Amino acid sequence: MNTIEVKRILDIHSAVIYLDRPDRMNSISTELATELLQALNELEDDPEIWCVALTGRGDKAFCTGADLKERKDMDHMAMKKQRALFVKLFERTSFFPKPLVAFVNGFAFAGGFELALGCDYIIASDNATFALTEVSLGIIPAGGGTQNLSRLIGKSKAKEIILTAKRFDVQEAQALGAVNRVCAAADLEQEMLKELKAITKNAPLALQQAKRSINYGIDQDLHTGLTLEAECYNVLLKTEDRDEGLRAFNEKRPPVYRGK
Repeated sequence: MNTIEVKRILDIHSAVIYLDRPDRMNSISTELATELLQALNELEDDPEIWCVALTGRGDKAFCTGADLKERKDMDHMAMKKQRALFVKLFERTSFFPKPLVAFVNGFAFAGGFELALGCDYIIASDNATFALTEVSLGIIPAGGGTQNLSRLIGKSKAKEIILTAKRFDVQEAQALGAVNRVCAAADLEQEMLKELKAITKNAPLALQQAKRSINYGIDQDLHTGLTLEAECYNVLLKTEDRDEGLRAFNEKRPPVYRGK
């Protein structure tokens, strides 16, 4: 792969996807979108990978959205084809079944911010800056931005950010609830490994069902949400990991989960 790098850390059942176009601010080209989509598909199917981190190479940018230099020579049909690819990518990110955490370093603009918003949550370096700038270019945030940001921070705040196309720093992002945690830029890789370990010490099938229950239950009425929660719980009752968790608790030892 030329525009991303996938690093598997098998001793903690994790993978890190690096957006690897630092000379172009890790912007999303057709090639990067294709490779990132392929990587997510492969990692979903890999039973040894229980959690995935998404970050950008370099300290200047996580991702600044679509590669507009690539787009300048596209005709209408090429744009339509690329747009269909991008929709698949953003949907894949938002509906990835395993834990997927964004680690934002530097600029996260437009589609880059939308990629991060499609992840389960964001941990950012203290030099991170965010924006959804699409309306200033005559379009809208259509990589999930209008939907994911509104659900995350509320409708009126999301409207302010989208309609003004303003930039805002990591402190404001954290205050709004768009960022879960902030760390020093130099510590982001260490923080990433720490977070991956904290997640993957837990049962992988339980992680997936917990994520499913939250994602699909949150916008339902309480009765429907509780019904879904019960279904997700019942999926785990006959798993080997559930039995191992119970045994380990009673034997006062750390569990050894296998994803079965």
